[in-house]
Amino acid sequence: MVEALIIVLFGMAWGSFLNVVIYRLPLGLNLAHPPSRCSQCETPIKAYHNIPVISYLLLRGKCRYCRAKIPFSYVLVEILTPLCFLLLYFQFSLSLHFFAACLFTSALIALGFIDYTHQILPDQITLPCLVLALVYSFFREDLSLKQALLGAVSGAGFLLLVFGVYYLIRKREGLGMGDVTLMLMIGAFLGWQRSFLTLLLGSFLGALVGIYFLSIRKKDMQYALPFGSFLTPAALIALVYGQQLIQWYLALVKSP
Repeated sequence: MVEALIIVLFGMAWGSFLNVVIYRLPLGLNLAHPPSRCSQCETPIKAYHNIPVISYLLLRGKCRYCRAKIPFSYVLVEILTPLCFLLLYFQFSLSLHFFAACLFTSALIALGFIDYTHQILPDQITLPCLVLALVYSFFREDLSLKQALLGAVSGAGFLLLVFGVYYLIRKREGLGMGDVTLMLMIGAFLGWQRSFLTLLLGSFLGALVGIYFLSIRKKDMQYALPFGSFLTPAALIALVYGQQLIQWYLALVKSP
């Protein structure tokens, strides 16, 4: 119980840091300097006004000084991060894989929100995480370096194939290369089976949202959806429940 509470508190604080990454990295700003300030009035935010989740609730989602609205995504990240960490703790207990999975999940959260807002997937996150995933494979029993490389190449290679076919048919890009580097990172950490599961789940989520925009929001077929925002939650599902889903599918196929 104490461990779970510490994980939640740390997750909230870490989620606050992820908000800094999500906001500043796409703009090319320094992550450490200057200290946090309101994006509207530029007033520095005092420490007691920057307590994860609690400050947002006490300030009713507005800046203490100019009363500008604080984006809801800020508190969403601060809630989502500890919930994900807690889920990983219950799944993997306090192990090396738990800490590695927390780092991987942190990257997924940051990338998902950045892609949703800016439709970019920064190499500053995906490539270092790819390297770390490959290095981590030396310390794993469930995934060797060869399997990690196969996972990276297979997931990214499939997207490259889709990219090429779509370009030949439509004479324009159907997805960004950031999605390819994202799948390199995901495949290196999850392996080829859960990498393809991520692609399947991400495509399914994207299709559901696409149908919503076409039918409810009256968008046309040219409306661009950030695929990375669907791949990242799909990768989290594959990380936690991937083995069970794969076994369920295989049992379903084998059954008469």
